[in-house]
This record gives sequence, structure tokens and C-alpha cells, in this order.
Amino acid sequence: MRTRENGFTLVEALVGASIFAIVVMAVYQSYASLSVNISASRARIVATGLANEQFEIARNLPYVDVGVEGSVPTGKLVHVQNIIRDGIDFSLTTTVRNVDDPFDGTIGGSPNDSSPADYKLVEVEVACALCKGFQPVKFTGRVSPKSLETASTNGALFIQVFDANGQPLSLANVHIENLTTSPTVIIDDTTNAQGLLQIVDIYPASNSYEISVSKSGFSTDRTYPVGAPSNPTPSKPHATVAVQQVTQTSFSIDRTSNISVRSLGESCTPLGNFSFDMAGSKIIGLPNVLKYNASHSTNGSGALSLSSIEWDTYSFANTSASWDIVGTNPVTPLQILPGSNVTLDFILRPKSPNTLLVSVLDSSTGLPVSGADVSITGPTSASLTTGVGSLTQTDWSGGSGQATSTDLTMFETSSNVSVNNPVGDITLLDNGGTYSLSGTLTSSAFDVGATSTFQEIIFNPTIQPPAVGPDSVKFQVASNADGGIWNFVGPDGTGNSYYTVSNFDLASLHGDRRYVKYKAFLSTNDPNFTPNLSDTSLTFTGGCIPPGQVAFDSLPIGSYQVTVSKAGYTTYIDNISVQNPWQSTVISLVAN
Repeated sequence: MRTRENGFTLVEALVGASIFAIVVMAVYQSYASLSVNISASRARIVATGLANEQFEIARNLPYVDVGVEGSVPTGKLVHVQNIIRDGIDFSLTTTVRNVDDPFDGTIGGSPNDSSPADYKLVEVEVACALCKGFQPVKFTGRVSPKSLETASTNGALFIQVFDANGQPLSLANVHIENLTTSPTVIIDDTTNAQGLLQIVDIYPASNSYEISVSKSGFSTDRTYPVGAPSNPTPSKPHATVAVQQVTQTSFSIDRTSNISVRSLGESCTPLGNFSFDMAGSKIIGLPNVLKYNASHSTNGSGALSLSSIEWDTYSFANTSASWDIVGTNPVTPLQILPGSNVTLDFILRPKSPNTLLVSVLDSSTGLPVSGADVSITGPTSASLTTGVGSLTQTDWSGGSGQATSTDLTMFETSSNVSVNNPVGDITLLDNGGTYSLSGTLTSSAFDVGATSTFQEIIFNPTIQPPAVGPDSVKFQVASNADGGIWNFVGPDGTGNSYYTVSNFDLASLHGDRRYVKYKAFLSTNDPNFTPNLSDTSLTFTGGCIPPGQVAFDSLPIGSYQVTVSKAGYTTYIDNISVQNPWQSTVISLVAN
């Protein structure tokens, strides 16, 4: 007789073990989360107690001593302390500021307050870097004097910080230092929501308040000492504070950018160890002390990464003994916008005597002009045609329905946008007094005639009415090799992102393509206002032919007549003197 045995199969055992593991993990995670929350709550209670202790210390000090050592107002409080309490390591930051209350006037105002330090504002922030789930706690209190005010023998220093667009920048770090006063002054603080830091009742001093402004991921701006050997006459000298006067000074900082430099031969072969000078256009001292002026060189693989580059317009000079620059992509001088990532290619040719690089740009857009005939006559004569450049639409009045463009006034499709109100601009559709909240326009397909790499999207204007909201104009770009399937993507190469900044590099997938089109997205937060587009451009190169540029080499020294012509533009004629081993000139063509 056969006996039946009951049990678990291997599969059943594995399934059971998996379920048990999931349950145990869920319980563990819940316990861990609860433990973190309890620990953070405990740390917050201790931090609150520490902050109260600091306020009690401030309350028990004489009013004249309520201040920070080495700051303004000066006093007996310590700016930064590290304190261990209940086994927890805390960082305490105490800040004290004089406040000019408008109830009795303000310094420099109407009426003028000759004693602007009406009361003191005390702020204590407690942080714990090692505490999980802990957010810094911040407490603010006010301390007022018992006695009547007396006329101040000090002044005030107001510091305003703007971004590249002239908008106030909040939470910018401001460092103020003066080692000539007694006591000395060292202040570290941040700007308020209006981009302003006001230091009231600060000691008088002449050209000795050193000020620097910074922010994480941003450029820096600062004052400079008068008479320094490298910059004897600074455009922004160390600040002066006068008795009962307001000294106002402003600074501009914005997000820094990155430049990826490549040195290439005309067949796109990397050429290493190419040296060049790079200079910005911002002046920090008279007559011509530049804020940025540096020498660089690509590595053995023909590459160089430049980070933390401030927004500016940069020019370049060839310092190589082996190579001549016969083109750049994009055309230089190079305008760098805040927070951008730019690739700059130097196209090189072996060194020859007296090379002249000519860049031809459209005077209204600043973009390279392809197909322009450039000729020089003088000690020798030569003619060249500029390479590929850009496709630009400035007028969409030709209407919709054209899938592949030969007429740059036409486009393919649109929805809820107008292309003729005014003529030459794209706006949201006017529905009898109010605008549509969103709309799109898809361009025709542009055929550039050969395999190319599409580089940047450029559009104007770049500043829209504030009422329409951020990113009210944005783009996606599609390209292919055969004019077939169109996939519109943004800078990350997917349909989930958009180009919202002009002069932005296109996604790398737009290389080795012949056809391209764009899709513009317009939107507004207020139906009484509309964003607008006045022109849209796509730049591209084929191989390593630099856009809008030609290079003449082996030129005899002397004076040359330069003639540049292209259909649709006024012919340009001027004289240029060739005297150097390598030099460049930029010519602007005016459209007829």
C-alpha cells in the first residue's frame, strides 16, 4: 500500500520566502523612517533651546554690546559657534543688524534721519549637518534701546545686487571687510527679496570697504583697491562711507557657463596643443583693464573644458606657432549667456605667412552669412565663398501648408497663433480682445542639401512681458537624413524637454542630418498679454567648413581692398591692411 507524503515544493518555498522578505523589509523601512523622524524631532527641540539661550544672552547684555564681534553693529556676540548638546553637533549663526525704522524718517530720505540706528534685529539660525531629516531652525527678535536717540557719527552702506537682465537677485552672498577701522569690520550676509543689503550705522572710512558678491553656481563681482599695480584706476573702487550719508553701490552676477573647446583640422581630425588667448569685454579699470584675459591651450587630444565662465562677449587671438585659425564655429567674438553650455570649434590649417580670416555676418541678426562672395585685391588677388551658415525665418506671412521649404516666409501648420498681427511676428491668436492661452507653429522642413550637423537654435526677442509667465516661448527641433519621420525633441534628446534659451546648443542627435524643422510653443498666464517671436534661426555646419567665414593665406604684406557681395545684401567694400602673421576681421552685411 502506497503512503502519500505532504510537503512544500521548491517553488512554493521560494514564493513564501519572498513574501516574508517583503513584509520584513516594509516593517524595517517603517521603523527606520519613524526612527529618523523621532531623531529629527529631538534635535529640533534641542536646537530651539539653543536659540533661546542665545536670545537670553542678547537680552541680558547692555544695548551697546548687542552686536557681533568684528561686525556692524559690533558687540560681544559670536557670529558662528559649534556647540555639542545632548551628543548632537550643532552650528549656531548669530546675525545682528541695525534697523532704520521709517517712523522718524530714513537716512538720506525725507525727512532725513540723522540717527538711523533705531533698533537692532537679532537673528539666530541653528543647523545640524549630521542630523537626518533636520531642517535648520531660524528665530528673529528685536532689541530696542532704553534711552533717546542722539545724532549718529556714522553712515550707511547700501548694496544692490542684480542679475544679467538687471533684475534684483535675492540670497546673494555679500562679504564686507575693512581692516582700517577700529574695531575692524568683517560682515558676511545675504541680500533680501529685493536684492538689497542695508548696513546702517557703519563707521566712516575712505576707499577702504572691500565688498565682494557671490552665490553658488554664479559669477562674482567685487570692488578693487585704488593704486594697485595691476589695476591702478579701478572702475569700482573700495567703497567710501561718510558721516550721516548713504553710500550706494551695485553689483551684477549671474549663473556661470561652460565652454567646450575643440581644435580640429579641416577634415575634422583633432589637433592637439593649440594655444590661444581669450579676452572678455567687461572693463574693471581704466583705461582698458579687462575682467577676463587669459591664455589657454587644448590638450593632446585637441580638447579643453572651460568652466565657471561669466556671461560676456569673448574674443580670441591665435598664439600657436604651428597652426592658423581658418574658421571658428560659432563665429567669434563669442557671446556667452548665463547658464549656457557652448561648444567652440577652432578649425586649423598649418601655419603660413600672413593669414587673413574674414567673418561675414548679417547686420540685423548677427548670424553668419553663407554663400557670400569675398574677394581681395592688392599685392595679390583672391576670391572665396563663405561656407554654410544659418537658416532664418523673420516673416511667416507666406502662410501654412508647405511641408518642405523653399520659401522662408511659409510654414507647415499652426494652431491658435497669428503670423500677421503685426506682420513679421508670431503671437498668440487675438480672440477679440483677449489672447488664446497657448498655441503652436510647426515650420516647414528645411533641406540644407548635404549631410550636416545642426548646432544652435536662436530666436528673438529673448525677453517677454512679465505677465505672460516664465518659458512663454519654447521650442523643440526634429531632424533626419531623408525627410521622412519627424521626432521633435528638446535639449535632453527627448520629447519631454524644450529649448527656452536662445543661442542654445541642440541635442547631439542632430548630427549627420540633412533635413530639419522646428516647433514653436507659445503660452501666457494672462489672456491680456501675449509673447511674440520676431525671428527664428537654426545654425549648422557641414563637416568642418566654418560658417560664414573664409581664410586667405600666404598674403604679401600690404593694403587690400575687400569686397563682399551676396544677393539680397548691399555690397560691402573697404580697405584692410595685412601686417601680421595672423589677423581677423568681421564684416557686417546690410540686407537690401
